[in-house]
Amino acid sequence: MDMLRGNKIAEADLTEWRKLAQGIHARYVVDDFGGAARFVAAIGEAGDEISHHPKVSIGTGHVDLKLSSDDAIYREDDGTEHVVEWVTQQDVDLARRITAIAADHGLTADPAAVSVVELGLDTPDPATIAPVWAALLTGNPEDQGRGTPGDEIRDGGGRVPNLWFGDAERDDRRRQLFHVEVYVAPEVAEARIAAVVAAGGTVVESNDGLTVVADQDGNKGVLCVDMSALAQG
Repeated sequence: MDMLRGNKIAEADLTEWRKLAQGIHARYVVDDFGGAARFVAAIGEAGDEISHHPKVSIGTGHVDLKLSSDDAIYREDDGTEHVVEWVTQQDVDLARRITAIAADHGLTADPAAVSVVELGLDTPDPATIAPVWAALLTGNPEDQGRGTPGDEIRDGGGRVPNLWFGDAERDDRRRQLFHVEVYVAPEVAEARIAAVVAAGGTVVESNDGLTVVADQDGNKGVLCVDMSALAQG
């Protein structure tokens, strides 16, 4: 099934879901574990009907959900196809179904609370160092390039954050090579950046939904908002 571009996700108008990194995410507020379990069971039944299910995490007072497809098709300009992890139409359809199930259970969504943390490592040669990081992070060489046309490390078991590789010159060893990427809902990005600045951090640069910030020692992180999936107008 074809991956959905950001504009198509925006057109779906999933008001209780937010596009972060490779998936769409939602948080629903629950009173207790029993209520959370009943909600998840109902989601499971809906997913069984189409043989597709979200990733689920139950915490104190909430249920977090991520929808993505492991077999989404990404096409390059020359027609080359890659199987990647991304949002497809079946994710959008199931998100709508889950929203209806939440309403039936009397649950409230908290879309501003969703967040994803990923790691970035700048390198001139990702193919060379990727096997080392796959071995260290997951112990599975198949996690190198899983769900991506590149060499990124994505844990099939969902235990550790994804590790991306960015560009770096071969002799560039004096600056920070590792950084944290934090994906947040669009409505909280401004407040999150303001909090960083209030804590003594600085904004290094900001462009197209990516804001690079630095702490007092110069260590950098990136606050990420998927601008492509925002409704226009």
